[in-house]
Amino acid sequence: MAHRNLHKEDFVPTDDGRYQIEYKKTEIGEGSNLTVEKRNEDGSYEVIQAMIRRLNDRIFISWSEPFEGRLIFEK
Repeated sequence: MAHRNLHKEDFVPTDDGRYQIEYKKTEIGEGSNLTVEKRNEDGSYEVIQAMIRRLNDRIFISWSEPFEGRLIFEK
């Protein structure tokens, strides 16, 4: 499994008060097997159920606040 690190500063605020990060399908695939993990203060990770939307060739991951974590996907 491949992964991308998520950083707080990469999230962009949206009109509905959430924060999102954007990827192209060419970067992470179709998005059918995505796992979003948030890093805890102790360095461990927990799986979260982030909102994932697709539009054309882009995939958007949204959450209530920016966070440090990782996106796990099949390459």
